[in-house]
Amino acid sequence: MKLTLIGAGPGDPELITLKAVRALNGARVVLYDALVHPSLLEHCSDGCVKVPVGKRFGKHSCSQDVINYMIVEYAYQYGEVVRLKGGDPYVFGRGYEEVTFAARHGIESEVIPGISSSYAVPALAGIPLTTRGVSESFWVVTGTTQAHQLSLDLRLAAQSSATVVVLMGVHKLPEIVETYASLGKLDQPIAIIQNGTLPDQKIVTGRISNILPLAHVADIGSPAIIVIGPAAALPDQALSVAQKAKSDLMS
Repeated sequence: MKLTLIGAGPGDPELITLKAVRALNGARVVLYDALVHPSLLEHCSDGCVKVPVGKRFGKHSCSQDVINYMIVEYAYQYGEVVRLKGGDPYVFGRGYEEVTFAARHGIESEVIPGISSSYAVPALAGIPLTTRGVSESFWVVTGTTQAHQLSLDLRLAAQSSATVVVLMGVHKLPEIVETYASLGKLDQPIAIIQNGTLPDQKIVTGRISNILPLAHVADIGSPAIIVIGPAAALPDQALSVAQKAKSDLMS
């Protein structure tokens, strides 16, 4: 019996790996998350059993315990089961929990990593998480811990000079702003990217001091990624440089 744990990537269906596609081609049953692009299921055969399990903030979904037992049930029934998860299953994807639960029931696992939204979404929005003279490192922090609270690591990250990426944190935006404000960092650039890598991607940029009203006016919601630090302002700066260069050429 076998569990194949696949990372579907950040949203754009073309950002899944070739190895993952091959695994889907041969799948007999697939348990897939709500954030997985629907077209990825077209890689499965006609006879494949496709089971939606949700896993999207604020929406109805199976609990993690239920998903764990479903993995075991289908693995025993079909001999193998594919678990298709958004992003990378080992980056805030609870993938390790599923692998260890399967192992306790005698099921071996194979992990096929996916492109993580933590760096792919900012990159496609024009934000380099690291670049010389601006940022030497980056933190990736969850906005929602197992206790449904903002990670305490955010305050540590906010005190560094690194670019900070917050996943699953839009509903915690007031707390994030409060954390940075308490450290005297109201002027820190911030960008929020909703539906990153997809055609309906929406980006809001600003400062810690004004991001709450900006996000409200733009009606920003989940799923979205928050990027904080000087790197978050680089796309706007690049646009200004490009516009100035165009103006100079025309004058």
